[in-house]
Amino acid sequence: MTVKSKLNAVVGQKAELAPGLIVLRVVPDGWELPGFTPGQFTVLGLPGSAPRCATSDPDEETVDPDKLIRRAYSISSSSVAREYMEFYVALVRSGELTPRLFNLNIGDRLWLSPKCTGFFTLDEVPSDNDVVLIATGTGLAPYVSMVRSCLTHETSRRLAIIHGARHSWDLGYQAELISLQRVSPAFTYIPIISRPKEEPVPWGGRAGYVQDVWKNGTLEEAWGARPKPNDTHLFLCGNPSMIEVMEAVVQKEGFQEHTRKSPGQYHVERYW
Repeated sequence: MTVKSKLNAVVGQKAELAPGLIVLRVVPDGWELPGFTPGQFTVLGLPGSAPRCATSDPDEETVDPDKLIRRAYSISSSSVAREYMEFYVALVRSGELTPRLFNLNIGDRLWLSPKCTGFFTLDEVPSDNDVVLIATGTGLAPYVSMVRSCLTHETSRRLAIIHGARHSWDLGYQAELISLQRVSPAFTYIPIISRPKEEPVPWGGRAGYVQDVWKNGTLEEAWGARPKPNDTHLFLCGNPSMIEVMEAVVQKEGFQEHTRKSPGQYHVERYW
């Protein structure tokens, strides 16, 4: 079997949100998507022979054209939507796979793993606990899946997304999340950018980093009380330095990392 014959899915939709930032919808070709839990990830792949986008760097090493290049990506689509899977992808100019993904067009073929996995989910969060989802960049993806899947039927807890990016145009899914906040009393969306001086139009929102939102009481003001370990679970996904800072901050407030062997109140997705 040739590597191209293994390509089992097609691009159903591709939206460029900003330079170096796309949302990719992938549709299985002749097979049924597996069920998954919001927050899980799967694997995308393309052969080494697939061309790179024009804005990327050349391959650092010789790539086997018949080798399937595979990388894991968090799923951003709702677990209820079974016609496609959606992915929020940032271009790594020197990377092997993302420059090839960015070169795809609607109808082009790629490989999609039939298996979804991962424990970065709400499954082990008590149903009466609130949830704060903190992300930078494309670390937002699993949270989009969570709110798309949960807000339609779940009202017993509050969910908040705190999303940090360099620029306003890097705040993927912003319009959708603002709309969800307007229609769902259980959902709070707090975007923040770190480079407001580079905005072509003056930025009227929050400036700084996601840890600033946590420290300055923005969420406390929105919810009427500060989240505590006995009533709230935190999720951290994105830049490793953000995760390191946030871990130090919340540990001082009594939050402990959740692992399968040792239950805690904050969850970390370390995929960088």
